[in-house]
Amino acid sequence: MAYIKATEREGQIVAAAMRVLSDVGVAGTTLRGVAAEAGIPLGTLHYVFPSKDQLLRAVIAAVMDDVVDAVRADLQLDRGVAHALRQGVTNFWSTLVESDTGLQIMQYELALYSVRSEGAGGLAQLQYERYTALVTEFCAQAAQAAGERCAVDFDSLGRLALALVDGLIVQYVTSPDSERARRDLDRAVDMVVHFADPQPVGTRPRHAG
Repeated sequence: MAYIKATEREGQIVAAAMRVLSDVGVAGTTLRGVAAEAGIPLGTLHYVFPSKDQLLRAVIAAVMDDVVDAVRADLQLDRGVAHALRQGVTNFWSTLVESDTGLQIMQYELALYSVRSEGAGGLAQLQYERYTALVTEFCAQAAQAAGERCAVDFDSLGRLALALVDGLIVQYVTSPDSERARRDLDRAVDMVVHFADPQPVGTRPRHAG
């Protein structure tokens, strides 16, 4: 058998786990099933991930990386906050929601699994903090690059944007309607942009946060 680097083996197992989780959910996922999906002996999987919990943590970390990459893909930060928000949300929706609802269901299941097994401060909290930070950071970067300021702080903006998109994802996976979802997504971004009220630095905000 050809030698495979540890990082490559880990990636192979995580990818197989994501496929299994998307198909059968957290409760139905076993290390034996993941090993079979990855085409490796169970002992090899145990060597890399001794427990199901460690494997699920690696899956969440990989999903978070995929979300960050999807949102930031070709993101044009010099065109202002409104453009960055719409482009980032659209990139994410096209790449990771419409194309793979199973991935979204898996994320929610993993978040709830983390809350039930770890309580507050666990992996689910880290997951949502990272997603919020992602929106917060690219909005702040877009504002700086375009010479804009917002009427509300960027942390609040990140949490609100994430909450709206999260709600639309739940609606989409329970009742897939691409046309409706895209329309609602556009309106949700309009709401967030109106709330943020990005204006050139030096102008007076239309409203206060």
